[in-house]
This record gives sequence, C-alpha cells and structure tokens, in this order.
Amino acid sequence: MLRGQRMCRLDARAAAVIRIDAVWLAVQPIDMRAGTERLLASVVQVFGAAQAYHGYLFANARSTRIRLLVHDGFGVWCAARRLNKGGFEWPRSVAAGAAPLALTRDQFDALVLGLPWQRLEQMRVITRM
Repeated sequence: MLRGQRMCRLDARAAAVIRIDAVWLAVQPIDMRAGTERLLASVVQVFGAAQAYHGYLFANARSTRIRLLVHDGFGVWCAARRLNKGGFEWPRSVAAGAAPLALTRDQFDALVLGLPWQRLEQMRVITRM
C-alpha cells in the first residue's frame, strides 16, 4: 500500500449501484470490438431507445463472448464475459417481426454461466413431478 492511501471496505448497499429490472437478448451476433457507443446504437436501432434499468445482452458469432449494456438512468455500463471452453446458449434464428426476447432473472443467471437457460422451465416442471 502506498503511503497516505487507505483501503476501505464497501458496504454491500453501496456496491449495488447497478439495478437491472429487465434483460433483453440481441439475437444477431455483434463484433466484440464494439464499444459502448456502438452497442447503444444497436439498442436504439432495435428498441427505439435504451430504457432506464434495462440490460441488453449481445454475443459474438461463435457465442464464446457476451457483452451486457445497462442503462442506469444517467449513463450506460458495459460488462463483458467470455468462456474458455464451450459457448453460451444463444438463439440463432428468430422469425422476422418476432417480439424481442426478454429473460427472467433465473434465465439470465444460467446464461452467463453457460448453462442451457432455454430449458429452465422444462427442468422446473420435471423436478416438480
């Protein structure tokens, strides 16, 4: 530690600055070199505007990397994740004019871990039987 600098512990409430009420999945792959401005332009092109407290997920063509763009009401946050092995479960084709794909919290949690999030509801039904 450098002289005069102090480390302090963040309170859990202070650390929870990013609120996400809804997560939307972009089906078309995007170049992962895209920065926040290009991702935001894609959101505006598809949705008309970025909604406050909404997250927008993008993947590369091989589905090995994802980016999450979150509008927090004041600006945007961008997070990235990649898998060293395998790929993220990502839908490849959606009918023209289909509604954007929204994810539940459980589906989002499974997707970022690389799990088959699309089958969560089927798995719940099976485990209840």
